[in-house]
Amino acid sequence: MKKTILALAFTALTALSAQAADKLVIGTEGAYPPFNFVSADGKVGGFDVEIGMALCAEMKVECEVVTQDWDGIIPALQAKKFDFMIASMFITPERAEKVAFTKSYYKAPMTHIAQKGANITDFSNEGLKGKVIGAQSGTTQAEYATATYPDLDIKLYPTQDEVNMDMINGRLDVQIGDMLPMMDWLSKGDGAKCCELVGAPIADPKFIGQGAGIAVRKEDTDLLAKLNAAIDAIRANGTYTEINKKYFPIDIYEMK
Repeated sequence: MKKTILALAFTALTALSAQAADKLVIGTEGAYPPFNFVSADGKVGGFDVEIGMALCAEMKVECEVVTQDWDGIIPALQAKKFDFMIASMFITPERAEKVAFTKSYYKAPMTHIAQKGANITDFSNEGLKGKVIGAQSGTTQAEYATATYPDLDIKLYPTQDEVNMDMINGRLDVQIGDMLPMMDWLSKGDGAKCCELVGAPIADPKFIGQGAGIAVRKEDTDLLAKLNAAIDAIRANGTYTEINKKYFPIDIYEMK
């Protein structure tokens, strides 16, 4: 009888473990449209989220999405609040010391955004003297701004929405942003009224790395391999292209 009870208990535990293995939690920021955002009805969506769910479908696992403030997103992954993180995070050597990244799932340069009519053409420290420059803290845009403009007034914000709001209200002269979300922001509403892209795209690999990657904990090598295989699969079967078309007029997988 004891053996039977132990066998049943072991079987139940094995089943529960297998069920748990078939469920994953995706982490994202939820404040970086059109890549990730929380809609008025509280649903998390965007390009990152749809790609993440497509990867889960390809891996045949059930997934749910949770949001996490950007500044704490890597610590939250390390603390196992979610299993993998897809939040438009550029792959850089500094970040790769803390987490493991998949291959890039999209590439995009950064850009300067200025107030309309400012006629800014010189992007040196001297050319921007007296200007206030903004960026989201903890991002490659912030790294670029502080490294490139050490003599200027740099303001860093917890979210991209706060950077955009200060641009709209005229508290910033220039901001550094990812080109794709900036193009989206400038195509509608107050963004279209106040501001414009200026200067050449910023494509220095020192700052944009190898593109945006999906992060996992360093020990989760099996999950990393499965995610890389799933990225290849959704590129090959057209799923990636369909999601891409919903958000962007060009293929951002190899954008340069």
